[in-house]
Amino acid sequence: MAVVLLSGGLDSMVAGGLAREAGFRLAALTIDYQQRHRVELEAAKRVAAALEVERHVVLPLDLSLFGGSALTADIDVPKEGVGEGIPITYVPARNTIFLSLTLGLAEVVGAERIYIGVNALDYSGYPDCRPEFIAAFQHMASLATKQGVEGAPVQIATPLQYMSKAQIAAEAARLGLDAGMSWSCYDPTPEGLHCGLCDSCRLRAKGYQEAGLPDPTRYATHP
Repeated sequence: MAVVLLSGGLDSMVAGGLAREAGFRLAALTIDYQQRHRVELEAAKRVAAALEVERHVVLPLDLSLFGGSALTADIDVPKEGVGEGIPITYVPARNTIFLSLTLGLAEVVGAERIYIGVNALDYSGYPDCRPEFIAAFQHMASLATKQGVEGAPVQIATPLQYMSKAQIAAEAARLGLDAGMSWSCYDPTPEGLHCGLCDSCRLRAKGYQEAGLPDPTRYATHP
């Protein structure tokens, strides 16, 4: 059994597809953290169904009470292009929080592996997508859980860690996954379209262009 941390985005969808290809039975955890792009929760449900997960937990966790991010507070999402440094769309400690919750579910369902779709190439400057963070969390998981103490810690799998967005798009196609089910945009339009201008939209469109694949995404403004 493996647990997929499933946001509804392209990366987590492909991570789940690779877990299934590896022969794992799947559970999935999606965090409803009161993000402004709530359409991704519906995408996560579609992806979970396509991956035939045995248990999909959508866990409410209101990070808007903390704020501090354009995804959880009334802060404009940048639309000027991918910049340098850590962007305002970074949600403080998000992957630390989310992986901790996923670790709890993994112990309950008896999973031996957690799949998360982080990558360090097209990662928009997020510190909690780096391999150093994953290695540190893996060490913590071996110390903080019953499975770890008993000598069989849950393993954190990051199969997309060193992939570009183009390679991830190609993997989705190879796995037979409909990338149109997934959601990447940080600031969807009222009509339910990808804005086309935020960092995530730009990286997604650039990936499909570089992969030479048709982009199934519906953009309000094409990047």
